[in-house]
Amino acid sequence: MAELLTQDLCVTADSTLLVREANLRLVPGELVALLGPNGAGKTSLLRAALGLEKRSAGLATLDGRDSEKLSPIQRARRVAYLPQQRPLAWPNTVRDVVSLGRFAYGAAPGKLSLKDAEAVDTAIERCGLTDLGNRNTDTLSGGELARVHCARAFAAEAPLLVADEPVAALDPRHQFSTMDIVSQFVESGGGALVVLHDITLAARYATRIVWMKQSRIVADGPPEQTLTPERLADIYGVRARVDGRTIEIEGTL
Repeated sequence: MAELLTQDLCVTADSTLLVREANLRLVPGELVALLGPNGAGKTSLLRAALGLEKRSAGLATLDGRDSEKLSPIQRARRVAYLPQQRPLAWPNTVRDVVSLGRFAYGAAPGKLSLKDAEAVDTAIERCGLTDLGNRNTDTLSGGELARVHCARAFAAEAPLLVADEPVAALDPRHQFSTMDIVSQFVESGGGALVVLHDITLAARYATRIVWMKQSRIVADGPPEQTLTPERLADIYGVRARVDGRTIEIEGTL
């Protein structure tokens, strides 16, 4: 079974500890939301877990292998990664951008095997982009472009997805539609780790919430157990009412 695992993971930059002794596990069947204020260490944790950022201590493995020792192709076949910044070097068609997700199998836009083409078609359909396949990406809305990046990740057919703020700057409708796509990926057998700033989205979609504060993971568990007024006060400094997965923010402390 696919697995992303960190054990006592630490990340240090310029003598500053960005991540402190983080223990995290992701397997198929889970939609894990990673929450915490700006500067808590969320992005550094993701990148170090994937072997994209040097760790200073601890372990990080993908399917039991040291993630830092994996080649880009080996990594891409195990996990699809959507970073915070997803610039496109030049405008291209939606289908060509989604095709980039097949690079781990030797594919390139315009040079797809039958299996590659089927994977691209499936990803485009899953993300509701069938009617946009021939559109240039520079003509798309923010919500449409977010779905293109999701489709590119899904085209890799990796069992795990790690997404850093995939709904940032999207309006509520497109936030929900993007999270619906991620949720459907999990329901079909994948595993997803998603950085979110919207607590209500995490409460609605996550099977687990991992809470970070000041470079540490301070809680990890189902929303019903970890999403509490006390937690929100500690992490974000806000007063809130919590009823199951329903949250009402009342103000700052």
